[in-house]
Order: sequence, then C-alpha cells, then structure tokens
Amino acid sequence: MVQNKWDDKRADLQEGLGELVYRSNLIGSDRSVCNWGGGNTSMKTTVEDFRGRPVEVMYVKGSGSDLATMGAHNFTGLRMEDIRPLIERDAMPDEEMVAYLTNCMIDASHPRASIETLLHAFLPFKHVDHTHPDSIISICCADNGQDIAKEIFGDRYVWVPYIRPGFTLSKMIAEAVAANPQAELVLMEKHGLVVWGDTAKESYDRTIAVISEAEAYIKEKQSNSAPFGGEKVASLDKDARQALITKVMPIIRGAVSEEKKMILSFDDSEDVLEFVNSEQAEQLSQVGAACPDHLVHTKRTPLYVAFDPASDSAEDLQHKVQAGIQAFAEDYKDYFQRNASEGDVMFEPVPRVVLIPGVGMVTTGKDKKAANISSALYHRAVAVMKGATALGAFVSLSESESFSVEYWPLELYKLSLAPPEARFSRTVVLVTGGAGGIGSETLRVFLEDGAHAVVTDINIEGAEKVASELNEKYGEGRAVAVKMDVTSEEAIAEAFETAVRQYGGVDHIVNNAGLATSSPFDETTLKEWQLNMDVLGTGYFLVAREAFRLMKQQGIGGSMVFVGSKNSVYAGKNAAAYSSVKAMEMHLARCIAAEGGSYGIRVNGVLPDAVLQGSAIWGSKWREERAAAYNIAPDQLEEHYRKRTTLGVNIYPRDIAESIAFFASDAALKTTGCMITVDGGVPAAFTR
Repeated sequence: MVQNKWDDKRADLQEGLGELVYRSNLIGSDRSVCNWGGGNTSMKTTVEDFRGRPVEVMYVKGSGSDLATMGAHNFTGLRMEDIRPLIERDAMPDEEMVAYLTNCMIDASHPRASIETLLHAFLPFKHVDHTHPDSIISICCADNGQDIAKEIFGDRYVWVPYIRPGFTLSKMIAEAVAANPQAELVLMEKHGLVVWGDTAKESYDRTIAVISEAEAYIKEKQSNSAPFGGEKVASLDKDARQALITKVMPIIRGAVSEEKKMILSFDDSEDVLEFVNSEQAEQLSQVGAACPDHLVHTKRTPLYVAFDPASDSAEDLQHKVQAGIQAFAEDYKDYFQRNASEGDVMFEPVPRVVLIPGVGMVTTGKDKKAANISSALYHRAVAVMKGATALGAFVSLSESESFSVEYWPLELYKLSLAPPEARFSRTVVLVTGGAGGIGSETLRVFLEDGAHAVVTDINIEGAEKVASELNEKYGEGRAVAVKMDVTSEEAIAEAFETAVRQYGGVDHIVNNAGLATSSPFDETTLKEWQLNMDVLGTGYFLVAREAFRLMKQQGIGGSMVFVGSKNSVYAGKNAAAYSSVKAMEMHLARCIAAEGGSYGIRVNGVLPDAVLQGSAIWGSKWREERAAAYNIAPDQLEEHYRKRTTLGVNIYPRDIAESIAFFASDAALKTTGCMITVDGGVPAAFTR
C-alpha cells in the first residue's frame, strides 16, 4: 500500500523550484506510484525575466529525466503567456508543438520540455502531478474500468479515452475538467492519473489519497479469487532455480545478441513467480503493455516460454528458449513491417523480457541498468495485470497504438539523450588477479569504455574494494567481486556461474593472476617449481578452459588475453621455474587460439616487464630476490630496469592495461595467437 511520505520539516526548507523537486522526488521514490522515467510534475509561479520584469512561468519536468532522482536542473521553465493561447487551436502536430515550446523557454540551457507539457499548462492549477500508479492503471486497463471508477470516485473524476500524449489529449483533459466542477482527478484510459492542488502538499496528498482509495477497492476484490486464475506450475526451489538459470542464461544471451550484444538480469522474486507460474500467465502476457511508458523498455509483449519443470529438462528449456527467441524475432519483424512508416528504423527484434514458469524472469538490455529497468517495469506490469483481472478483463493498447508509442519520435528523443556507446559497451570482462596493480588498472580501462566486470582474486577484500570503486564511478551493478583461487576448479566454476547470473555471460577474460619466485636453478625446490606451475600454468589453463566452454555455449565469440612476461621469451636469470611456466602460458594461448578460431574466440598475450607500481609481487620477496640476482640494492631496481630498456622508460600498469584492451577490442578483431611486448624495449626479449 502507498504511504504518504510528506515531511513538513523537510518541505519547509524548500523554496520555489526546490519545493517542486522535493515533491517530484517523493512521488518517484515509490515505483508503484510512478514508473522509472515516467510521469511528470509542474508548478506555475512568477519569476523575473532577464530585464527584471515579472513573468508567469511554468516549470515542468524535462524530457528524459526520472522523478525519483531529478534535481532543479532537470526542469524546464516556460512562459505561460506564450502557451495559453494554444488552447484555442483545433490541432497541433507534435513537431510543431515541440518547436513552439522551445521558443517559450525562459532559458535555452534547460532540457527539452516533457511530451506532456501542455497537459500541465492547460489545467488552471498551480501544481499538477501526472503519475502511473499500479492501482489506477489496473482500473484504466480493465475492460469495465469506467464502471469501477464511478463506483470508487463518484462524480469526482474525469475519464478520457486513450489518445497518445500531445496537444489533442491535453486539450481534451482541460475541457473535460472545466466541464466538471466536481472533478478532483483525471483517469487516462490505459495510461495513468492526473491530479492537482493549490499547493505542492495538496497536490501530493491528493495523489496518495486517490491511489489509496483505488488500492483499498482492488484489495477487497482480490480477496475473492486466486490471482491470475491460480497456480499452474510449481516453482523449483531456490537452489534449483539458480542452477537451472545458470545453464540457460548463456543460451539466452547468445540468441538475443546476434545483432548487438545484450546484458541480462535474472529475477525470481515472489510476485514474478506468482505470475509466471499461473494459469493465465501465457494469455495475459501476450495482451500488450500495461502502460505506454513501458513499451520502449519491455516491447509490446514478452517471450513466454512454455516450460514445465516437473516434466522438462534443462536441455528442453535450452531448446525452447532458442526456438522462442527465433520465433519472437520473426514475429517482431512482421509487426514492424505492418506498422512502419518511411524512415522508421527497427530496434533489435529480440525480447526485452523472457518469462519462464517455475524459474522466473530474464530481462535484456544494452547494459545492466537497461536490463534492470526492463525488469522493474515488468514488475509494474504484473501488478497492473493482477489488479485489472481482479476487476474484470485486462486490456491494452492495440498493435498500431503500441507501435506509434514505441517508434514515436518524441519517445525516441529520450533514448537519444543517453551517452554514445563505447569500445566495450554491451560486453563483460572477467579479470583474474583483479585486486592487483595490472588487474585493477585493466578493469578501469575496460569500464571507462563501457564494459561490465567480474573482479576475481583470491584476496576478496581487495577485489571488493576495486568493485566498489568501479560501481561508485560507473554505476551500480557494473562490477561484481568474486573470491577465486585459480588452482581450484570448483572456485573457477563458481566465479563463471556468478558472471552468468549477474550479466548472462562473459565476452573477455584476462588471465592475469600472478606470483613470482627467484632462486638459482640448483636451489630451485620442487615446491617452488610446483607453486609456479599451479598458479601460472594450471591456473591459466583452468580459467581459459571454463571461459572457452562458456564462449562456445554463447555462440557470439570472445577474447582471451594472457598476461605473460618478458620471461616468456627470455631466459631470466635465477628464475627457471617462473620463466618456464611463463613460456608455457604463451604456448597454451597459441594452442587455444588454434582451436578457438572457428568459434570466433581470439587468444593473445601481453608480455610486460618490471611493472613495479601497484604490484603485490614486487612488494614481496621477489623484489629482494631480483635485486640480489643483479647485485644491486632493492631500491635501485626501478632505475636498473629503466636503464636496460632501449626507450629508457619505466613500465606502469596502465601501459599493460592499454595493450590488453587493444587485443580485446575490435581493433584486433582479426588478430589471434599473437603477442605484444610492453617492456620498454629489452633487446634480449625481442620476439623472433
């Protein structure tokens, strides 16, 4: 049930536009009141223009912002004296409306005004709120919605039939409200709610009060029957769901990534399971979107997979998912061709939402945030369908109405506000030794260019610190930390399973976990030899093997980069164990490259030398051992290494990270089985 969160103490601290920001954030903080990115709020006030004259201005939410997080800079101020005469017009095309409103702005630096600006402007109230509450849309998407509204609200409401937002709908609402002196709210068929007030608090209070009335009515109706016709399929237990979805998500990711790679999210929360397991889930899910605002993020319908965990196997589900995505793509292409106008460009014809009975919901997007938005919006759709079916039958937009919203230029404009995609957008990188100097810097380079990351290290505290830093800088959910011992098959499998459940799969791995020992050959113990072999040889083999299996399963190629050493091609003094296994790493990489080509899997190596900065290895006994091998003091090592290079430079983690990123990127798309030396030029280690 919604709660009134208004706090007079906090509200009293706000003035002018700050009060509108406070009210908007409160409304947006409850997604059952307003969808992510949807809804809009406004306030009419008087300000001084650039000449010091009093001007009546309406501040309205700018396009592309979200009520929950927007600030004052996300609102657009428009002169009311320029807008009011528009209501005398009979019609106004969208393009003309947008151009006109641009000329009404009091500040050219403000964002483009909301699509529904005129809805606010034409209503003669100081404060106006438009939201998409689950309970209200349940009524507005019920086939008997008007009768229900009459029963709940009496003469206090105005009902307007579905029309896509714009001039005509705005004028229709204004005229209907003017014709009903008792009106306190507007119900927009298949869309949402509009209320108003003389003060910010009055408008907010009315929003919550109206929603509460609708919720109470629906709750009483829901008590009379099982949701969605009752349960058809029983859920697998939590562990079984996790195990099954881990086998299926790489298949889904591969199937939806044929044109552009997608990042996935998995959701098996109670409300999702209640819906996907129900008798009516298949039929209801194909009726259409619960709200126009959902369409861009969820498409008109999800993919419903007819899976029964009681009788179907994991392999059955994999086959059904692949066939379902293929059929969805064909249906979507037909839908586009039936409705497209000249100039329309089709989105990727793949589902944004995949529903699996007994298991849960998988959502897709260009990044984790987009996949999570699709998930959040489908939660709202489930709530709406639950309410609407308790009242009557769930109805939605027609096919043509849906298309006109999904490919509406004013809606597409919001998408254009997103930053351009970067070198590693839509991809996932898994880095071993991610807490160290080279590993952490590699992660920073990848995320700077749009990647998602799995930070693995045996030092979980260090890995979590790096992941936390990346999430804080690049956005929640962009990185996940996993404790992984590269000598443990079980730990490696668990790390890749985490990557699959978090993002759907992996596109790049960086085999970087390291250690180093130094001793004269005749003093090299079997224990020392085996330690190097276990971590740098067997560890690289095990990680690459697990990645190879996953990349084959996804079927969309992949890249591996092995971080070797100058010693991969140079016989390091007093380092027989380390040098030998580093040479083996590079030959292993070439062997994998030879087998991986037919699957689009590229494998290359980067050979650094003397990367002292940020390295746990160089902070250990290795520094002293290498100094002793050259008969110098440990603090002279950096200078010693610099002087022996032909370029006279020191090597830093960023230098290695950039070369790793090059090999992983499309710039090296036709390169595999290759090595790059990043050592400042050590002639003895020149590859040949």
